[in-house]
Amino acid sequence: MSYWQRPTTADIGIRAFGLNQNDLLRELTLGMQSILIEKGQDTNSVTRNTQHWEVNHDGDIEILVIKWLDEVLFHLEVNDVFLIDCQPMIRENKIQAQVSTIPKSDVQMEIEIKAVTSHEFSFREIATGEIISSEWPEIPTFEGPGWYADVVFDI
Repeated sequence: MSYWQRPTTADIGIRAFGLNQNDLLRELTLGMQSILIEKGQDTNSVTRNTQHWEVNHDGDIEILVIKWLDEVLFHLEVNDVFLIDCQPMIRENKIQAQVSTIPKSDVQMEIEIKAVTSHEFSFREIATGEIISSEWPEIPTFEGPGWYADVVFDI
């Protein structure tokens, strides 16, 4: 696990770290899913389905990542599928991912995320020796090289 819930005033947030941008996107996605599901559930005994999901956006990678997280929430709310794992690849204004899902009815939801916000959003590479300090004691400091992200969700 390379993601941690971070305190916010009225919403909920995540800080995540990864070795590369694809690893970071996976951690960010799984971190978001961990907020939604009631703690302590065993989803390993539920039959998983495999699907291919894709989002596109010309321009800013941060908007592309927000669109991806919105897509995960869309599938939850509209298609009633809960993402358990993913293998995303970011390339040329596109995220393509092989995802493992289970029916939403097989999980107990704890919190509803209404939206992914751009407030305090960050998704960027960390140079060798660059330090990302944490103002929160439960979140470690990170030293590059690598990637890190911050996202706040509207609940």
